[in-house]
Amino acid sequence: MAAFDPWDPAFLADPYPAYAELRARGRVHHYEPTNQWLVPHHADVSALLRDRRLGRTYRHRFTHEDFGRTPPPPEHEPFHTLNDHGMLDLEPPDHTRIRRLVSKAFTPRTVERLGPYVEALAGELVDGLVRRGGGDLLAEVAEPLPVAVIAEMLGVPESDRAPLRPWSADICGMYELNPSEETAARAVRASVEFSDYLRDLIAARRKEPGDDLISGLIAAHDEGDRLTEQEMISTCVLLLNAGHEATVNATVNGWWALFRNPDQLAALRADHSLVPSAVEELMRYDTPLQLFERWVLDEIEIDGTTIPRGAELALLFGSANHDPAVFTDPGRLDLTRAENPHISFSAGIHYCIGAPLARLELAASMRALLERAPTLTLATEPHRKPNFVIRGLEGLTVEIR
Repeated sequence: MAAFDPWDPAFLADPYPAYAELRARGRVHHYEPTNQWLVPHHADVSALLRDRRLGRTYRHRFTHEDFGRTPPPPEHEPFHTLNDHGMLDLEPPDHTRIRRLVSKAFTPRTVERLGPYVEALAGELVDGLVRRGGGDLLAEVAEPLPVAVIAEMLGVPESDRAPLRPWSADICGMYELNPSEETAARAVRASVEFSDYLRDLIAARRKEPGDDLISGLIAAHDEGDRLTEQEMISTCVLLLNAGHEATVNATVNGWWALFRNPDQLAALRADHSLVPSAVEELMRYDTPLQLFERWVLDEIEIDGTTIPRGAELALLFGSANHDPAVFTDPGRLDLTRAENPHISFSAGIHYCIGAPLARLELAASMRALLERAPTLTLATEPHRKPNFVIRGLEGLTVEIR
C-alpha cells in the first residue's frame, strides 16, 4: 500500500498512488509528523480555498500565544519579516489593498502586450539550445525565460539578475515541510541580501522613475495608495519568486511527462493547436505546487471531523488534480482533455495573480521548442529535487538530433 511520506524518495518520485490511498480512506486525515490535517479531495480543496474561516495568516486576529503557536526563533526574523508582508501571506484588508495595486500590472491587456517580448525571448533561448545540439532544458530555457520576464516587469537591470534565482531557491526552501536549520539559515541570508538589493533599487527608482512595476508602486504610494517600504520589498520578492518558480517547474515537469508519454508528444508535434490545452493538462498531471497551507481561524467540520481553531490544513493540490470524481482517468496524460478544472493556480482571494503570464510563458516556450527543435529527445534520466511542496527536477538534459 502506498504511504504518504513527503521525505521518502519513492514517494517524491511518484506521490500519486499515495494520494489515491488518502482519498479512498476519507476526506481529512491528521498527519502527526507535521501536525497538519491533510485534505486530498478536489471538492474539499476547492471549497476550503474560498472559505473565509481559514487564512494564510492568523496574525491579523491572534497573537502566536492566543493561537496556541510557538513564535518563530528570533534568528529567523529576516525571513518572516519578508514573507509576512507579501500579499500571499496577508489577509484583508492589507491583502486587498496590495493586490489591488499589483493587479494593474497583470491585467489581460498588460500581459497581452508582453506577448511579442516573451515569444521572441523564448525563440532566442531555444535557438541557443539548438545551436549547441542540446543541453539542460531547465538551465537554458525553462529558467531564464520567466526570470527575465518578471525582472523586466519589475525593472531589475539585466546586469543584476544573476542572484535572483539562487535567492529565490533559498527562500522557497522554507516552504517545505519541517525545514532544517541549515535551510532556514540559507533562507535568512537570502532574505537579507534580496531585501537590501531591493531597498537600493527602490531608492534609485524614487530618484529616476522608469516604466516598470517598482516605479508604478512608488507612484501609487505617492498618490495616496499607501504601501510601506517593507510591503513594497516583500511584494517584489513574492512576484519574483512566484513569478518564475512555478513556471520553471511546470516547464520541466511537463516535458519530462511528454517524454514518458511518446504518443501524446507525437500528437502535440503533429498539431501545435493543442498547445493551450497541453499547458493546462501538464500543470494538472504533475502539479508544480503540491500543497498549500491554511490556518483554521474559526472551527470547521469536514465529514464529521471537527478541526479546531489553531490547526493547520494541508490542501493537497496534487491529489485534488488526480481526483477521479472530477477527472476521467486522471492518471492518464491527455492533451485533448476538454474539462480541466485543475487548481494548480489556487482559488479564492489568493488565486495566482500571475496565472495569465504563466500560461503565456509556458505556451511560448512549448511552441518555440516544437517549432525550432522538432527532434528534441531526452538524453539522460532526470533526478527529482528532494522537495515535496515545490515539485521539480534538478535538470532535464536533452539532445537535438
